Amino acid sequence: MSRSKPVAAAVSALALVAGGLVSAAVIGVVPARADHCDPAEQGRQQSQNRQADQQNPDDQNQQDNNAQGDQNQQDNRQGNQNRQDDPQGDQNQQGDQQDDFGSGGGIAPPALSPDPERADSRTRSRDPGRAPTRTPSQNPSQDPSQDPSQDPSQDPSQDPGQDPSEDPGQDPSPSPSQSDSAEENCADLGPFVEDFIDIRRVRPNSRGNLLQARGSFVSACGTNGNGHNNPDNFIVAPGVRNGAHHLHDYVGNLSTDAFSTDQSLAAAGTTCRLGDKSTYFWPVLRDRKVDDNVSDPDGNVGRVLRPRSVTLQFRAASNSRVVAMPRFLRLITGDAKAATNGGANARAQWTCTGFTNRITTQYPLCPRFSQVVRVLDFPSCWDGQNTDSANHRTHVVFPSQGRCPQGTRAVPQLRMVLTYTVPQGASYAVDAFPEQKHNPVTDHADFANVMPDRLMAFAVNCINRGRRC
Repeated sequence: MSRSKPVAAAVSALALVAGGLVSAAVIGVVPARADHCDPAEQGRQQSQNRQADQQNPDDQNQQDNNAQGDQNQQDNRQGNQNRQDDPQGDQNQQGDQQDDFGSGGGIAPPALSPDPERADSRTRSRDPGRAPTRTPSQNPSQDPSQDPSQDPSQDPSQDPGQDPSEDPGQDPSPSPSQSDSAEENCADLGPFVEDFIDIRRVRPNSRGNLLQARGSFVSACGTNGNGHNNPDNFIVAPGVRNGAHHLHDYVGNLSTDAFSTDQSLAAAGTTCRLGDKSTYFWPVLRDRKVDDNVSDPDGNVGRVLRPRSVTLQFRAASNSRVVAMPRFLRLITGDAKAATNGGANARAQWTCTGFTNRITTQYPLCPRFSQVVRVLDFPSCWDGQNTDSANHRTHVVFPSQGRCPQGTRAVPQLRMVLTYTVPQGASYAVDAFPEQKHNPVTDHADFANVMPDRLMAFAVNCINRGRRC
């Protein structure tokens, strides 16, 4: 009897590993350490934990029943062997889920419905004063000997996924303290299940015609196909490498980095048509299911998602005729620290293609074949004198009820519309400062006008005459 227990445990472990490999093959995604910080995986893990809790009392009764112990263990070995030999049932179940929710838009399966107690604990973990526990030293790429269950980029269901043949003496299932530690690190990192919403639950709150204006000019600058990325921000943190603590996508000016100046921008090339050397940039969106960038000390884990489309439209945001922007005017929109600063400067707008009359500040879960949309509107009431200000906001402000404040002049308003194909479920996030926990309300963008004067005059003419150029 003493020898049969280890045998049963080993067979059960092999069955669990085989089941995990089958699930990964069905979903089409290799298990990744980033998964444990994917809210979709957290939701599924909660469901699995509840099922395991329901099964544990039966297992305990089985061990306590001395009269039937040997027979029950033999039955368990036979049952586990059968499941290992025939994983078809698990494949069918995963296939049904994939058919129900698809891969195009990102609607989350029912297991993502936040458990009230879990949601409360995650909300508490978002205390702005609490810094994330994820540090560079916790990354396995920097300390290969470290226990993977302590690594915040490791899925708590995956160390467990280690092949027992690599370490035959190691129990393939994590201890409760290891799972709790990984979950706590993940809770510090964000985002959270409650940061996502099914777009069909959002009430119509917009006209939905994001790019329809009586007069407008669109600067065509591509989607950053040349891979111009860095974590700098020469407007807010000039001369500071990694001043943003998150990665930016750039289109337009080819030279933009921490050390950009008016002179360097004017001398550089551009991805835009018609000689527009302006620089347009925003924090990247990441696929959190993919185990990329795990060494990032700021917790921006996952594979960068390149926008499927980028539209840069200049329009009239007030009832007044617009005047030309001065060259080298610098603008920001939104607040990269809105999760801790509050919503005074927040301008995050998220929606889905086909549902653009529904705007939300949460990450939208879009139906199949619908894409995630970010809408970033810039201020457009200029003080008439300055190209920048100490807080990068007071020199250009937003209109109120279609009017610019007294003493300001209306300039063309820049509207960025970015669309993305994201992974299924609550599995993507915007790059952010670590203490912001990838809150969707922190979405923001930056712009510096380096258009030739003649091109800016052309844009103003199109807007004031009601033409679409």
